[in-house]
Parts: sequence; C-alpha cells; structure tokens
Amino acid sequence: MKRIIISFAAFCALGLLVVAGVVFSGLISVAADDPHTGAVHAFLETARNRSIEVRSEDIAVPSLDDEDQIRAGAGNYDSMCVGCHLAPGMAETELSNGLYPAPPNLAEAGIYDDPAKTFWVIKHGIKATGMPAWGKSMADPYIWGMVAFLQKLPDLDEGAYRALVASSGGHQHGGGETQHGEMALDDHHQGDSGGSDHHGSSRPGGATGQSGSGHHGGKESDDHHASHQPQTAEHSTDNDRADAEGKSPSKHHAHADGKQHEH
Repeated sequence: MKRIIISFAAFCALGLLVVAGVVFSGLISVAADDPHTGAVHAFLETARNRSIEVRSEDIAVPSLDDEDQIRAGAGNYDSMCVGCHLAPGMAETELSNGLYPAPPNLAEAGIYDDPAKTFWVIKHGIKATGMPAWGKSMADPYIWGMVAFLQKLPDLDEGAYRALVASSGGHQHGGGETQHGEMALDDHHQGDSGGSDHHGSSRPGGATGQSGSGHHGGKESDDHHASHQPQTAEHSTDNDRADAEGKSPSKHHAHADGKQHEH
C-alpha cells in the first residue's frame, strides 16, 4: 500500500512538472485569433455551463411581461450590448468579429432558455470572454428588464427593434450610466452646489450665506495673490539698498500672522 501511495505521489509530481514545463515554455497560445483545440473548447464550455447552472439554481425569476420593463431593457441593450451581441439587421462590428470566444448574436440565437441563467450572466459576467459583470453598476430590476427584452429580441425585425428602442428611456440603470469624464469635468469646474467653480466664477442660484469660494475665488484667493505684491516691492527696495551699501541682501517673508521676518 505504501508503495502505491509513493508511486501515485511521484506520478502527480511528474504531471505537475510537465504542466509547468509547457506553461513556462510559452507553447500555449493566448492569441484571440488562434482558436482552442476541440478538447480544450469542450472542457471550457462544459465548465462554464455547469458553473452557471449551479450558481443560478436559487435565483427567483420575477414576472417578465411588463411592457415598461421590456422597453427599459431595450434601451439598455442598445446602449450597452449591440457592439458585441448585435441587433436585428446589424452587420458584425470590429469588436464582435475580434473577440474570442465569439459573442453570440443574440438577435438570432437568444441566450439560454432559463431566465435565471441569463440574469446571472448579465450580473456577474464570464471570465476571459469579454463579458462584463454589469451588476457592478446596474441594479437587479434593470438587469431583469434586459432579461425580459432578450426573450423578445429573436422575434423582432429591424423596424420593430428600432421602434422599441426609440420608445425606451435610453441608457438607464439607477446610476453610473452617464459619461464619467464629462461629469468629472463639470464637477471640477462647477460643483453640485450654488457656489463658485474651480476658478471662482459664481453659479446662478447659489444659496445665501454660503461662502461658495472656489479654488482661486473669494477673499482667501484675493489675499493669496495680493499678499505677494507688497512683498515683491519690499524685496526690490531692500535688495537695492543692500547693493548700494555693499551688503548681501536680506531675505524677508511674511507669516500667516502678517508680521515680517528677516533671515
């Protein structure tokens, strides 16, 4: 028995060495234009499907027949998904054509026969496929809206799809869907309150009694820039006097208390 255990351990160690050798040799291609072998593809597909099935078993599926919910899902799908998963009458995009594994054309095939699986995939994403975890920015009701819409999508032609998207509210999922760069720029220069912006320009509707001073605005800013003027003149006068007397110029600076100090 001991010999069997030792032999098994040696076999496992040899196997690990072989795997490590293959990995570190760089023989495995990670290029997106180099498809998996049949065996690797079957392994990954089985692992993915089983993972989704197990993790979606306890998800309670709500009613998915509400028209407003379906319209909301259409707007989000058109804003977030068509680049990869396409729409009725839409040709392949550079993104959908370049990804591997290739994202399914949901306008033709749909996604899963079980809404719970579809919900789980949209919310959590799938590793190493390009499918994002939309649940990080999208609340569950909006995800269910997309699930409801995806059930209808394969039955829509291009005109019906466009009409449904046009009747939706567009990109909406409870926050985080706006352009972050524009928001950051606006906040940096304007802020959310009625105070001054980064450069001190006042916004209409500012609340009375608020200082509203920006980075360079208000009294503190004026003092900050104005305080250097007399110091400059004083430095110039002192330096000229020191040069005339043959002495090295003294250095003055003002502290917050307003007093001049000499070094």
